[in-house]
Amino acid sequence: MSEALVETSAVINTYNRFPVTIVKGKGSYVWTDSNAKYLDYTSGIATCNLGHVPEKVQIKVKDQLDLLWHCSNLYDIPAQQELAQLLVDNSRFDKAFFCNSGAEANEAAIKIAKKYAKDHGNDQRVEIVTFSNSFHGRTGTTMAATAQAKIHEGFTPLTPGFRYLALNDPDALEVIDNGKTTAVLLELVQGEGGVNPVDSSWIKQLEAICKQHDILLMVDEIQTGMGRTGSLFAYEQFEIEPDVMTLAKGLGSGIVIGALIVKDSVAESFQPGTHGSTFGGNPIAMSAGIATIETMLDKDFLSNVKEKSEWFLGSLNELQESHSSIKEIRGLGLLIGVQMTSEAGTWITKFREKGILVLSAGSNVLRILPPLTTTKEELAQFIAIFQELLIENERI
Repeated sequence: MSEALVETSAVINTYNRFPVTIVKGKGSYVWTDSNAKYLDYTSGIATCNLGHVPEKVQIKVKDQLDLLWHCSNLYDIPAQQELAQLLVDNSRFDKAFFCNSGAEANEAAIKIAKKYAKDHGNDQRVEIVTFSNSFHGRTGTTMAATAQAKIHEGFTPLTPGFRYLALNDPDALEVIDNGKTTAVLLELVQGEGGVNPVDSSWIKQLEAICKQHDILLMVDEIQTGMGRTGSLFAYEQFEIEPDVMTLAKGLGSGIVIGALIVKDSVAESFQPGTHGSTFGGNPIAMSAGIATIETMLDKDFLSNVKEKSEWFLGSLNELQESHSSIKEIRGLGLLIGVQMTSEAGTWITKFREKGILVLSAGSNVLRILPPLTTTKEELAQFIAIFQELLIENERI
């Protein structure tokens, strides 16, 4: 988008938009209004996990469009029941609540954690622990849950009730239970905060502490869920059993959706009148969610994601060994951070000029989010172009 268009647009300028206007997408590619084609390794920020306009989701949504768009949650919505059952049958949870976004899902998690404490006679438990460099949303409360000063700037006083600790720090484990903690909320791989995975041993110790003190362990899988890390949900790879999980992004393949998934013991704290949503769980969003998860449950889908991600990470590590411009490769599955020795923005521009879209996760970290359906050939194309850019950079 040109500067002139930004200045005259009726849309509030809340984004530093790239100079690209996308009008069409299919599979791993998008096209602009000038018909320029890009390999999209942003996936709509880990949302279009099945690629753009996946056929099974498209058919399911089109069928629903001919039947019913909205009827409110005062009536039973069969597609809600179906998607909830798919989610609980393929996870360690028992009940689902549907909303419209990741921030809403995290708001619901925060509310149910507070109510859980009250319901169990723990009125003194009024704090939720989150971790440095986390990101949990931009509403008033989820912004306060996000432990990043830049997100808070200009919006104080923040919603109270959050305590920030250092991720993967053994010392943090010693102060999780201070008599006031009702829940811990964390990403298993921090996305916006730099693509930082939790340490496997550390998260198991955290889980043990939570269970010992009846503190809810809540995982924000808005970016890591729905196959992004190589399993349907990231918590599976860490061999833990959380009490609460939040989903959004990849659950609807680009159709607006969010979900709170909980254990039965936690679900009891939400009763009629304690929480709700006008649009959450509408038939169109539910049909997209059903088709998305059914696709991911197809034989070999997730094993193929894991195979491709292992090859891709291996290739990136080989580039790091040969090029000093790369400081570190980290991530899980197809949620990958490449820490560069220079500003990420410069590299994003270079990739775009070569026909590839990538993102940042901090000032010098490239965030690479291929669709889970990307091909080995497309991944190899990315590696080849990245190598070209690295060589060009070393000549400067």
